[in-house]
Amino acid sequence: MENQYRIIHFNLNGKDVTCMTDVRASLTDLLRNDFRLTSVKKGCEVGECGACTVLINGEGFNSCIYLAVWADGKQIRTLESLLGPNGELSDIQQAFIDEAAIQCGFCTPGFLLTAVEILESGKLYTDAELRKLLSGHLCRCTGYENIFKAVKKTMYRRLGQPYPDA
Repeated sequence: MENQYRIIHFNLNGKDVTCMTDVRASLTDLLRNDFRLTSVKKGCEVGECGACTVLINGEGFNSCIYLAVWADGKQIRTLESLLGPNGELSDIQQAFIDEAAIQCGFCTPGFLLTAVEILESGKLYTDAELRKLLSGHLCRCTGYENIFKAVKKTMYRRLGQPYPDA
């Protein structure tokens, strides 16, 4: 059998890293076990719930169905990348608090990273488009409306647009 382990190099939350990984390991397992990034949640492990979402070169992926070796040469961002240098929260994290968009918190890191992808696009999405973009996440506490509102308000704020009061 071909070598089961491979050395990979990638950028993790702004830092270049090198590690050896099993070619069968998921990116979720690599991030949690080797880098102790526990914001990457193990939910369904089949790419259905979104709890393990990370940004790879700026695009959201379910890291549970993304092999760690595929991260070679890529830029990976987890929730930990959102904190400021002195631990201050990003605007979207603060919006989740302000809108009570966090209940048990298990789905929150994945939702936040998808929100970052949405916000960094610089586009003004319709409600229907926002709902579709956020639809890859399951929240067992049914906090969807508050999560939606937090993302929408932050999108309008970042674009310098007045928030349409419904």
